[in-house]
Amino acid sequence: MRVLAQARKELTQFLRDRLALALALLLPVLLMLLMGSAISLTPTDMPIGVRDYDNSEESRSLIEALNASLVFRVVDVPLDWSPERAFETKTVRAMVIIPEHFSRDLLRGSGAEVQAIVDATDTNTATQVRGYFGQVVGAFAARWNGVQRQGPVQLEIRLWYNPGRESRKFFGPGAFVFVLSIFPPLLAALAMSKENELKTITQVYVSSITAAEYLLGKIAAYMAITAAAWVISLTVAVFVFGLRFAGDPTPFLAGSVFYLFTSVSFGVMVGAAMPNQAVAVQAVAIGGFLSSFLLSGLIFPVQNIPETIRWISYVVQARYFIEVSRDAFLQGGGWPAMSVPVLMIAVLGMLYFLIAWWNLRQMQVKA
Repeated sequence: MRVLAQARKELTQFLRDRLALALALLLPVLLMLLMGSAISLTPTDMPIGVRDYDNSEESRSLIEALNASLVFRVVDVPLDWSPERAFETKTVRAMVIIPEHFSRDLLRGSGAEVQAIVDATDTNTATQVRGYFGQVVGAFAARWNGVQRQGPVQLEIRLWYNPGRESRKFFGPGAFVFVLSIFPPLLAALAMSKENELKTITQVYVSSITAAEYLLGKIAAYMAITAAAWVISLTVAVFVFGLRFAGDPTPFLAGSVFYLFTSVSFGVMVGAAMPNQAVAVQAVAIGGFLSSFLLSGLIFPVQNIPETIRWISYVVQARYFIEVSRDAFLQGGGWPAMSVPVLMIAVLGMLYFLIAWWNLRQMQVKA
């Protein structure tokens, strides 16, 4: 009963603060929409320049093939400009050089050469652009050589789970987890540190409520608030990102409950350890925002993180819930594939709760 009373008190105080209510319910939606429209790792409409020194029908066909792709857009570059100048002025991201006798070598089958100079300032984009150049030129060469001249090994590629290579379907589950990694712990940490900062926590010390009951009441209240944000964010993921459950949704639902508990427990742990709101915000920004963005696999695979700091990702709860969410919406592996990540989320939640309980007990004893 005392846990419920504490939760009711927290909810009453929170609902009176309209700014905090907007922070909890509206900002996650805005952040998800921003991430869905702003983040994409697939290059499109990439401006490229062409130097056609052959000026033949075949060379013009190659230029048309490049321009017809969704990746490249051929733009005019002044003839007196070098590739360096074109790159420095940001006019193009790549230059294609078609040498003389390109048509002759192509028709003879003696190995016609084409040079592509790529601005590799952005290494990820440069790598993808190089691959797309190879695909377009390879398709062009196959058309001229004839598809009947096949080699001894033929590679057939089938894309599973996301055959359209839609970035939204990849980033959607990650954005859903990301917004739940920022605002719930931030709100819980601010509420907890505020009581320590204003010394109203001393009323708890002299009351009959235990440290565990006090923490459970706070966690229950902010879990209820976060559950509302979860429903709103999931609605955005379904209707804006076009996500649908690919299999058994129960690992996702169970992981969601554990993740809400873990996120709020992390915030309570920070607030209990740092009786200053400014410091608590910084701690949540580092432990909640940066770790979830950089060490969870949100943008790039965890395996790409240097080994010297990769071990930190094992205690980042967002890493495991991103795995659960992407499996639920893309692969549908269910419990056989996701039992360990769900368990790890629960373990981290209990760890955060125990640390918060220990810190509160220590302060209660000192008081």
